Amino acid sequence: LSLNSEANKKKGSILPTSPSSKQPTRGQWSSKREFILAMVGEIIGLGNVWRFPYLCFKNGGGVFLVPYVLFLLTCGIPIFFLEVSLGQMTGQGGITCWRKICPLFQGIGFGGLILMLYTCMYYIVILAWALLYLFSSFQSELPWASCNNTWNTVNCIQTANDSLSVNATSSVEEFWQRRILGLSGGIEEMGSIRWDLAGCLLLCWITCYFCIWKGVKSSGKVVYFTATFPYLMMVALLIRGVTLPGAADGIRFYLWPDPSRLSDPQVWMDAASQILFSYAVCTGCLASLGSYNQRNNNCYKDAFALCLLNSATSIVAGFAIFSVLGYMSYELGVSIETVAESGPGLAFIAYPRAVAMMPLPQLWSVFFFMMIIFLGLDSEFVYLEGLVTSISDMYPSFFLTGHRRKLLLLGVCLVSLGIGLCMVTEGGLYVFQLFDYYACSGIPLVLFAILESVCIGWVYGADRYYSNIADMIGYRPWPYMKYCWKYITPTVGILLFSLAQFKPLKYNNTYVYPTWGYGLGLFLAFSSVSMFPLWFLYKLASTPGTLKQNLRMGITPAEGLRKPY
Repeated sequence: LSLNSEANKKKGSILPTSPSSKQPTRGQWSSKREFILAMVGEIIGLGNVWRFPYLCFKNGGGVFLVPYVLFLLTCGIPIFFLEVSLGQMTGQGGITCWRKICPLFQGIGFGGLILMLYTCMYYIVILAWALLYLFSSFQSELPWASCNNTWNTVNCIQTANDSLSVNATSSVEEFWQRRILGLSGGIEEMGSIRWDLAGCLLLCWITCYFCIWKGVKSSGKVVYFTATFPYLMMVALLIRGVTLPGAADGIRFYLWPDPSRLSDPQVWMDAASQILFSYAVCTGCLASLGSYNQRNNNCYKDAFALCLLNSATSIVAGFAIFSVLGYMSYELGVSIETVAESGPGLAFIAYPRAVAMMPLPQLWSVFFFMMIIFLGLDSEFVYLEGLVTSISDMYPSFFLTGHRRKLLLLGVCLVSLGIGLCMVTEGGLYVFQLFDYYACSGIPLVLFAILESVCIGWVYGADRYYSNIADMIGYRPWPYMKYCWKYITPTVGILLFSLAQFKPLKYNNTYVYPTWGYGLGLFLAFSSVSMFPLWFLYKLASTPGTLKQNLRMGITPAEGLRKPY
């Protein structure tokens, strides 16, 4: 009994160790509630607030929900469940879980690790921007509400009626471009560091470090606040928004169906990319979080509940955002298309402009930017937790003893901070957009989704994996997931590749990057994708034996995984 107990604790370590060596304890979530809140913090982030509502409005209103729900059922939920259950079953992070399932496919984990690293580097810059806006909100007059500031130009106007002058710019745009960013003419002109932004960036990294410096013991406690507080802010903003004049028009534009948009391939691409990005799949983070679960945790029900909560949050956030944009449209006497924006344009231009027109603008500005900060903060440090878990699980006897895991975390934070500093220079926004458009785009995510489905559905075997899941949760899930992994998800992924249209990145649809800028973007994109073929070839070449023997060994699971019954 003692030998079996010890073996269960180790959960089949995959790294060679001496027979007498003792694997350090990885730790587990103190309760199921901590796991759920950590997952909520991870998958519910800025994309739910500033991307989904705009995509819904742009792509046919309520009709956009058709491709969105379709991809949710065929890609989002199946891949989400696959990754969480894989981490729980193997007790390993985003890299070593694939080594136990199918060593040849471990490149998926390395590619996901690079995606996580890129995301950590650029995602936190958004928090630095929001933090500076939050600090600026504690003034008697919001600084972006007027043109009486040192950074304003003679072309500044305090209204959105740009017809007053061809060269006119609104006060909120000048605050964003001249006060916050100090935006240069292009990536060729990086300029100097914006030290106030750099200070905010440093503060964000310090916060993230101490949120997870003790692993799930600390992060599991922090998420009680960071995962729930944004919902309080969202409810407050929703109640305020729907009571404003013009709110009904904004909501109508948000959901008014336009069936003709379904014939546009871009609508389907937008729906798929939103599902993959907002569900945080194909990066290894979900597997890392799932690896800290009890083995008998019902991850099947968890996956469905979390995915539905994510999508419901996106829809509700749309009401909160577009009710306010409808109010701004009503006050200015312009169409909703004029004021509706996505991404940073929504969070740092459109919404602040609307807030400045409300009674008690400072209060609503503080609420909004606190919501943005906490939505991004827990996503950031949970990504960071997944990143460190993936690395430390490769060498547990080294990183999980003493303070080495904390030093690893510190090293990741310092390197990411150093690279992030180039995004808070005067040309930093151009670098930020390269990361956002190329490094963490939908194409690598779609490719990894196909590879994961093929690995589980065909190489390891969907039936065998279902038996492993039944061994964990006590019953076999509905066969729908199995058929998605084997047939539907790979087919949908290949179809998306055929619909994809590559368009070079342009800032504000006007600035064209230099050739080396596009080269840097393509390097960021292919650096993650290339991990799979590189590892596949390396594994075949470095393993003694014939090609046939190496292929057979490369697809053989670890001995610790139970066979189907």
